Amino acid sequence: MIKTLIADDHKMFREGLRAILEQESDIEVVGEAGSAREIFDLISKNQPDIVLLDITLGEENGVEIAKILREKYPKLRILVVTMHTESSYILKMLEIGAAGYILKDAGKVEVLNAIRSVSAGDSYFSQQASAIIIAFLQNKLSPAVKRKDSVLLTRREIEVLKLIAGEYTNQEIADKLFISPRTVDTHRRNLLEKLRLKNTASLVKYAIQHGYME
Repeated sequence: MIKTLIADDHKMFREGLRAILEQESDIEVVGEAGSAREIFDLISKNQPDIVLLDITLGEENGVEIAKILREKYPKLRILVVTMHTESSYILKMLEIGAAGYILKDAGKVEVLNAIRSVSAGDSYFSQQASAIIIAFLQNKLSPAVKRKDSVLLTRREIEVLKLIAGEYTNQEIADKLFISPRTVDTHRRNLLEKLRLKNTASLVKYAIQHGYME
């Protein structure tokens, strides 16, 4: 069961999203929050696996809330659900360690896919968010930054890294490379340790920055 908290300052949106999620047998909505205080109270009481977090909660800043959540609850998965498409917001959430970023106009199937992917330890960035990240980094990074760095990765690690950055799940990577999902997870952990990164989102960012997506 995926214990999920909905954090948004619009009650109608929360109730609509809750109605969708409660139809699913593997998702449990443990609460709704419209402010930072409610978010932290509900997390403390209900210990959700995932928080669906908007960037703006009234006058409060969802980016700052996400930063505190990552520090206080490192195992909590953050899936941003917002109308903001600005590259500054998307990149900041990526840097903080949000596991996913989708837009509020996403369909039911994408929302459910995002929740399940994030719950499984993968990242999920909507097609629009991914395009914004790639376009921004490709335009802004200098050629020197885009080049591969001095960290030596094996051929298999590079294959796994590229597929992670392409938003494939562990099972999909395993199927493509004819290895087990457990082996994929081992490669993922090795990449994080070797590159001194913290999470899957940072692997995606690393792959883009160092030219593995070109």
